[in-house]
Amino acid sequence: MKVEEFLKSIDALLSADGPRILIGLVGKPGVGKSTLVEKIKNRFPGDDVSIISLDGYHLSNEILEANGARNRKGAPDTFDAGGFTDLLREVKVADSDTRFPIFHREIEASVADEGVVPAAARVVVVEGNYLLSREFGWEKVADLLDYSYYLELDDGIRMQRLIERHLRYGKEPIAARDWAMGTDESNANFIERDRDRATGFIQLSVDD
Repeated sequence: MKVEEFLKSIDALLSADGPRILIGLVGKPGVGKSTLVEKIKNRFPGDDVSIISLDGYHLSNEILEANGARNRKGAPDTFDAGGFTDLLREVKVADSDTRFPIFHREIEASVADEGVVPAAARVVVVEGNYLLSREFGWEKVADLLDYSYYLELDDGIRMQRLIERHLRYGKEPIAARDWAMGTDESNANFIERDRDRATGFIQLSVDD
């Protein structure tokens, strides 16, 4: 489906009675998850639709350094997958506000309890790389999602966006390219292995 069709599907869910719905957005690094999230926020500015990003569950740099994994930050085993799974379990049935951490790229760290899913939220959009993964503690996440969409974009466009993102956050050109084609691409291949678990696909374009 296209982006507009996806947004209309959220409209339809909000028009129907029923329990809170969790929708997962999954895709390779640089595919455009954050951009789609901004479109959702603009389309649904009230409390009816809430957003959770998996990125808040990055393990701290101190933990990664102690584990010798600082240079692989963003890999599937560099997150608190158990904590994230527990959050989704809570959100699925909560009748009060639920707080969660938010990651800030400019400081490469998460701020605890900065995010909130309001009690009034009827649709919760969950965004992240590993929502469909079957390894490293992510196994139970997919079953907590009512719908999951795998985002697709031309790999050339995706890679260029990824390099530009690393440049914006301070990497030198060679380092930005090396990270995009190394750690990021390794993660992308891991993510793609479980795309068959998605309940649907969203085709993105350069304009999305």
